[in-house]
Amino acid sequence: MPVKDSETAVELAPTELLVCTTCRMGQEIPEGGVRPGARLMSALEDMDWPEGVTVKPVECLSNCDEGCSVVLRGGGARWTYVYGRLTPDMAGVVHDGATRYHATDTGLVPWRERPEHFRKNCIARIPPLELPE
Repeated sequence: MPVKDSETAVELAPTELLVCTTCRMGQEIPEGGVRPGARLMSALEDMDWPEGVTVKPVECLSNCDEGCSVVLRGGGARWTYVYGRLTPDMAGVVHDGATRYHATDTGLVPWRERPEHFRKNCIARIPPLELPE
């Protein structure tokens, strides 16, 4: 269900932040060790998120040797983004980028307004299922 942004009174479609929890960052993880992707997920779960943003764990996003990876996707006319080369201590960067993404109706955050890491580490940009005419 869309939520209204209290500052702009615009209805925002829900946003999902998908976090690869199986990521090893190209490292050997000892048996019983916590993978970097799971550590990033844990840090993100502990953060305060805007209404309408859901953080979900997922398995392999097939970017295994390039650091942790996340996906930002939303309903409506929003583009989907895959970001990589993240580390478990970058939860604040992910939170900032996801919050900015959520505040748009298209998912298109102006390049200069994105967190610097997001500017340089976009793995993929995927068009919405329903392209605007």
